[in-house]
Amino acid sequence: MRRPTTIILALALSTLGTGCVGTGPNTQQGAVNGAALGAILGGIIGNNHGHQTWEGAAIGAAAGAIAGGTLGNAVDNQNGTIYRSPQEATTNVVVQQVPATPPPAAPTEVVVTAPPSPAAIWIPGYWAYNGSSYVWAAGRWEIPPPNCHVYVAPYWARHPQGYVYIRGYWR
Repeated sequence: MRRPTTIILALALSTLGTGCVGTGPNTQQGAVNGAALGAILGGIIGNNHGHQTWEGAAIGAAAGAIAGGTLGNAVDNQNGTIYRSPQEATTNVVVQQVPATPPPAAPTEVVVTAPPSPAAIWIPGYWAYNGSSYVWAAGRWEIPPPNCHVYVAPYWARHPQGYVYIRGYWR
């Protein structure tokens, strides 16, 4: 009975490895769902082609986790990852001195569209640190997660080894 152990191990490793550190909720959910669907489809395909059910399920789980995590990550990047505390929003970026932010951009006309929902909150544009430099994050409407009412913009916080970058989060 080593084959059930193999599939469980493959599922666990692919779901954990694909959707953990530095990813958003859609990436993690995509990896878990992709692994589950991949295992089922891989098992069916493996069974129909030479009775390799467990091996097919293991391969399907790994491929599904990677594909699901990739698709979920695209959604996170498009929508912005939702964090609900400074602990969730803390990055691995630790520096001895906070990098200077770029000078303000030349004034341009910002067109604020109508909110997509009465509950939506306008998040003004800001300079986000990506680990090596600042990139401009344009202003946007966001609907707060349940039980959240305030958006906290990204900031640098004192850390025992220097300063750590905290991404924007909801509270």
